[in-house]
Amino acid sequence: MKSNSSSNFPKGRAPDLGTVLVIGAGFGGIAAALRMRAKGFEVTLVDRLTAIGGRAQVFERGGFRHDAGPTVITAPFLFDELFELFGEKRSDHVEFRSLDPWYRFYFHGGRQFDYCRSIEDTNEQIKKFEPRDVKGYARLLATSKAIFEVGFEQLANRPFHKIRTMVAQIPSLFRLKSYYSVAGIVNRHLKHPLLRQAFSIHPLLVGGNPFSTTSIYALIHYLERKWGVYFCMGGTGKLVEALHALLLRAGVKVELNVDIAEITLERGLATGAIAEDGRVFHAERVICNADPPTVYAQMLPQDGNRRKRLAPEKLTHYSMGLYVLFFGTQCQYPDVAHHTIWMGPRYKDLLADIFNKKILSDDFSLYVHRPTATDPSFAPEGCDSYYVLCPVPNLRGQVNWSEKAPELRDRIVKALSETIMPDLETTITEDFWMTPEDFKADYRSMHGAGFSLAPIFTQSAWFRYHNRDPHISNLYFSAAGAHPGAGMPGVLCSAKVVEALIDQELKGQT
Repeated sequence: MKSNSSSNFPKGRAPDLGTVLVIGAGFGGIAAALRMRAKGFEVTLVDRLTAIGGRAQVFERGGFRHDAGPTVITAPFLFDELFELFGEKRSDHVEFRSLDPWYRFYFHGGRQFDYCRSIEDTNEQIKKFEPRDVKGYARLLATSKAIFEVGFEQLANRPFHKIRTMVAQIPSLFRLKSYYSVAGIVNRHLKHPLLRQAFSIHPLLVGGNPFSTTSIYALIHYLERKWGVYFCMGGTGKLVEALHALLLRAGVKVELNVDIAEITLERGLATGAIAEDGRVFHAERVICNADPPTVYAQMLPQDGNRRKRLAPEKLTHYSMGLYVLFFGTQCQYPDVAHHTIWMGPRYKDLLADIFNKKILSDDFSLYVHRPTATDPSFAPEGCDSYYVLCPVPNLRGQVNWSEKAPELRDRIVKALSETIMPDLETTITEDFWMTPEDFKADYRSMHGAGFSLAPIFTQSAWFRYHNRDPHISNLYFSAAGAHPGAGMPGVLCSAKVVEALIDQELKGQT
């Protein structure tokens, strides 16, 4: 391991701006640590797990490798920027391979739809369902572009800790119909019910119900068209390894197996943190990549300095929970795409069960990840590696997971065996799973939610957790629960917002 040194800094830059402690080494924490180090801070990054990456852990079972967390890479330039801060190229360390199709949809009843890299190929797929929706898709992309130009280009990197910032955006938000849901926007442009499902699922990738998530998230359509959908060869774990090496080359001190018990305060300022094992970390600034609700409920002293919630906890809406089934197969399924969205018989009503009623239904929809479609190194020769993600209620739903988890495993395997993976029940091997209880235990996620707060309008921008605490001026958040939100582009942009806030402070602004 290399010691802290300024030798890797761009010419003329030196680490003399003070100390920063980053709590949590998910992508938001990694990005914040790198950005602070590049500015000249002495940075310590801590995490409670045995490896950095947050949810992007790697599991190895019986020769099969599994990325445990995010697998879809969009807006790759956000990763390129992190290497460029230190005069390096991301492509010298990891390969991002463009996928085609981006996603394959399998609908209940057997119809399939490929969401393709080119608009022309996508339009050919649309014609198989409803030719008139080709023009509708063009209108949807135009709407998405208009939202993108405001929601991503103007707002994603901008601090929203002041109410006047939010007020200034009200005209744009109303012009873009942000009070609509993503499904509402999609349904205005597309008529076929299955295409409406396919083009409205994006909020689920960041923890939201398409029927209640603000239409700002419809920008993802244009974001994907602008930069594409990629897979990191070697897996997201390979990307994390490359970022860990970059952290060390840059001189960031990385400490693992550090579970923070308390963020210490003195005279209204954060002074560092104390770990569960008694280790003490001192810092002049603290950046939390940990789940903000957990930070406020469990890591800050009960002394009145805690952020006043805009709504009581019982009125706060959290993302759904996740049941993730990992397994290998003793054969290959070449007709299964890299990303498959397997849709069950119900759509809106199933989502209502998950998000509103918080019950585990008899039916489900699934995201099936087959990395061996692109990278055979994930499994032994002639085999496949999979993870299947099933949206479920978070822990507010009172599901008995010790009983329901194995039952859900069997139901998922049976459903896949009867559809896109024949005889899966006899070829499956090395299977195991995670439930919302694991997300709570492993990641300290409030209520075991997969993506922290749900991305509804009243929990977005100024209404979301601020990137700087309103009462503790040197406590910051670069996390899924803070502005701009969940997903890899969201948390990477969250680190840029923190950087912007600290830039303002260094310049004497507030």
